[in-house]
Amino acid sequence: MAKNPKGERRDRDRERERSAEPELIEKLVGINRVAKVVKGGKRFGFAAIVVVGDGKGRVGHGAGKAREVPEAIRKATEHAKKQMIRVPLREGRTLHHDVIGHFGAGNVVMRAADAGTGIIAGGPVRAICEALGVHDVVAKSVGTSNPHNMIKAAFDALGRCNSPRSVAARRGKKVSDIIGSKRGAEADARE
Repeated sequence: MAKNPKGERRDRDRERERSAEPELIEKLVGINRVAKVVKGGKRFGFAAIVVVGDGKGRVGHGAGKAREVPEAIRKATEHAKKQMIRVPLREGRTLHHDVIGHFGAGNVVMRAADAGTGIIAGGPVRAICEALGVHDVVAKSVGTSNPHNMIKAAFDALGRCNSPRSVAARRGKKVSDIIGSKRGAEADARE
């Protein structure tokens, strides 16, 4: 019996899509059980918050609700994959500069750190940094401990990150002018 050439082509295309899709890091930030009171008693549902990243500068967050925990996590993961953003990293391990993000009552301060510092952050912000691929960062969440607001404040901060290349392009200068002037100012301050 001869094989269908279209079927083979479809199988090859599916394999290529799977191999082209990068391996994503999924971090479950929290699950919340909610109850709806109905005539016969209570109906329980679950809300999940997930952070997804590729470990190379792309990260996203999502929330999902369902009657079962695995379904809520799946929905949150799909939502997070659709909302991924790219964050420029210095040397692939830390942020280029310090940033502050706000959302609601939550403020998140993220600071670039020297090599070997590690991820000094708590809760949802740690999950974001691990999924993003940041190895050295110091972060502090001020104001709220609500994971939804902390995540949104952290994403606000990450959205404000700029690379020296983008700053130089915006100002119409060379990257060496941007970095050199900063280092030159630090050298002048030390003397």
